[in-house]
Amino acid sequence: MAAINDVIIKPLITEKISADSDAHNRYGFVVSLKANKNQIKNAVESFYDVKVVAIRTAVIPGKTKRTSKSSKKLSSYKKALVQLAQGQKIEFFKGI
Repeated sequence: MAAINDVIIKPLITEKISADSDAHNRYGFVVSLKANKNQIKNAVESFYDVKVVAIRTAVIPGKTKRTSKSSKKLSSYKKALVQLAQGQKIEFFKGI
């Protein structure tokens, strides 16, 4: 089994995910491309000490960016939307 730091890369903090966390108790994370749902569930439960109910994953393909003389391809990444049990929440910004 992979370590927690190898599975979860960073939390996703956008307006859309913040609204979704308020309405449906879902949180977003950027995870490793090789991580499966069971590894993501175990990593979130152990790191944040919460109960995970459901997970949705999506692989976002890398975009092509043009510069003046050439084009570059950005890396693909995998995001996971994690729904927590009723009454639980994750605080990313404690003490701010």
